[in-house]
Amino acid sequence: MLSKKEKILYVQTSGVDTPERLYAPFILATTAVAMGLDATIYFVIKGVTVVKQGEAEKIKLGTFPTLKEIMDKAVEAGVKLEVCEQSCMLLGIGRGEFIEPATIVGAATLNDRLLEADAVLSL
Repeated sequence: MLSKKEKILYVQTSGVDTPERLYAPFILATTAVAMGLDATIYFVIKGVTVVKQGEAEKIKLGTFPTLKEIMDKAVEAGVKLEVCEQSCMLLGIGRGEFIEPATIVGAATLNDRLLEADAVLSL
């Protein structure tokens, strides 16, 4: 019998106006995948600005690589990126304005992910 792969969900509410809060979900999710977990980052409220095309390239803190480089490594590792459609509407961001691996999903998807997750961290 196959065991169920544990799932961890990171809920990203911080946006590009607080760059010091943006690296953690990608680093943690990449680490989770390396540990054999299924990791998803769900972007809601201002968090959706993080995955808007062209934004991550502008963010670089200290000696860390750009946020875009960290995001690319997370996606390559298998981290899933989901963007709240209602938050996009709230902020006036169109569907085609997000980086390629990010998927636009509805509010019900967040509820589903929360119910399915073995652990949740809100950032």
